[in-house]
Amino acid sequence: MTKLLFIITALLPSVVFAQLSTETFTINSKIGKLNAPAKVYLLHQLGNNRIVDSAMIVDGSFSISGSLLEPANAFLVIAHKGEGLEKLDKLTDVLGFFLDKGTMQVTSDKDSVSNAKITGSLINDENAELNIKLRSLNEEANKLAAERNKATQAQLNSAVFQRSLQAQSKTLQDKQRSILEGFVVMHPNSYLSLLVLNQMGRQSGDPFEIDRLYSGLVPSLKDSESGKSLKKSIESAKTTAIGAIAPDFTQADMNGNPVKLSSFRGKYVLIDFWASWCGPCRLENPSVVKAYNKYKTKNFTILGVSLDRPDAKADWLAAIKKDGLAWTQVSDLKFWGNEAAVLYFVQSVPANFLLDPNGKIIAKDLRGTDLEDKLEELFGK
Repeated sequence: MTKLLFIITALLPSVVFAQLSTETFTINSKIGKLNAPAKVYLLHQLGNNRIVDSAMIVDGSFSISGSLLEPANAFLVIAHKGEGLEKLDKLTDVLGFFLDKGTMQVTSDKDSVSNAKITGSLINDENAELNIKLRSLNEEANKLAAERNKATQAQLNSAVFQRSLQAQSKTLQDKQRSILEGFVVMHPNSYLSLLVLNQMGRQSGDPFEIDRLYSGLVPSLKDSESGKSLKKSIESAKTTAIGAIAPDFTQADMNGNPVKLSSFRGKYVLIDFWASWCGPCRLENPSVVKAYNKYKTKNFTILGVSLDRPDAKADWLAAIKKDGLAWTQVSDLKFWGNEAAVLYFVQSVPANFLLDPNGKIIAKDLRGTDLEDKLEELFGK
């Protein structure tokens, strides 16, 4: 929702007419006293089709109706001067919500939709309930991020400071997971529970735990297209869960020579997914370099897999040199389509998988001192 222009860019090329569906929706709205030339756009997804609807605003009121297959993420965008979506360049008036069947009311006393109230929709009520439970955690997370951003270089280089940040971050993550799990258990018939489980899976959740929570959903949710898709993702994620044998792959190194993951059998291997354009990856690299230099003589190595773009090989090579990444580096330069990243269901970078000498995954997503702690556990100080 903070990147409206990217959303618009993604939607515009695929605008199509709505397909026939068993469900319909109507949005009735009263947004202050807005009048022409103000115009509202509704952006949402219908199956594989991206939809853009629009309506003029008369005395603050407008109504939009359409079809949907199941609840979907949607955005209401108001162009106060009646301009087209392609001309909007500010995120001043947008509302993210869930499009639901039936009639929904969107109301605001102000001439703005960004803080409008939504009524007549159970999934939006449930989302508001969940957001209230997560609000304090979000505030704590923002404070923690601010603490890191204002840290001095000496603090960032301090293991004590890094451990403190990681401990606080893990505590917040554990609290968040507990809240999300509780929501799913208490709302087995809510479509929002499907979305929550999908998000938990994207955040490196244990697929077996996600599957357990999924099994508690009502049959109608599991039989929906989103439910079937989630189940497929869960089963696929099990192939890269802790305890699984890491799927093999081959990619070219910096000189174009093929490198096969299984050729590292007999060593502990950290598969490190990163990219030259990824700020958090570059910030993490000093910790990875430190761990490599400390344990490279103890049957440990790293295989770096870059998600750089097709036209960015020079950037990839420059980042390797600048960050001092002395281990084997490979990439097919397919950006998010990197075949190894797809195979390992990497949704964000940095991401990593630690393998034992037999190729079994023994840990995932080790950050900062967590990586060094795990290697110390394996090899000693």
